[in-house]
Amino acid sequence: MSSTQENRAGATYSTTDTRDKPADPYKEVNSDVDVPIKEKVEDLIAFVEGVKLGMMTTRQSQSGLLVSRCMSLVARENGIDFLFHTNTETGKTDELHSDPHVNLGFLKNSTGEWASISGIAAIDTDREKVRQYYTPALKAWVGDLGDKIHGGDPKDPRLAVIKVHAKTATYSLQKGTALSRGLEIAKGSIIGNVANTNELRELTEEELQTFRNSQQLIS
Repeated sequence: MSSTQENRAGATYSTTDTRDKPADPYKEVNSDVDVPIKEKVEDLIAFVEGVKLGMMTTRQSQSGLLVSRCMSLVARENGIDFLFHTNTETGKTDELHSDPHVNLGFLKNSTGEWASISGIAAIDTDREKVRQYYTPALKAWVGDLGDKIHGGDPKDPRLAVIKVHAKTATYSLQKGTALSRGLEIAKGSIIGNVANTNELRELTEEELQTFRNSQQLIS
């Protein structure tokens, strides 16, 4: 078995054998593994809440193709579950009803920092939950149909909340200063050393659940 396959548990695709050398040196050099769970999760939350706008990827129920939409983060629950507004009469609610697996992607354009969160989505139509997170700006997106039922207010049955229960996450934060990162990249381009410019972190399902449990104890 090639080292490419050895370095990626369960991998079935490889094009070469790097023997005793890491096939993906970028990940090896930039992975930030010795970070406490609490710090990893809190840094992820701070990044996502700072970016706020992200892409939610769902699977189309008929074609099976993936589709992404820009969504604005509304709030969090249980520490690491992310909430978004939705109109129940849109394609994404059909897709979530068919397959609740989603991915959330966040990118900070100015720095290239990013986060990817895989989770399970649920559509919550409870009126108290809708009222809790309601904002008048929603009327601009769903409109007032003038029938005294679909008015874009908290009682509008079209309004609901999508809750994404995070299962795993990967994110990358910048390391050092702009100057030090530039030097790392220049050095790598000249002598072939992999640039050590990012803090690449992963959160497993078990780690996220541990954080949730700690938050529930606090509350």
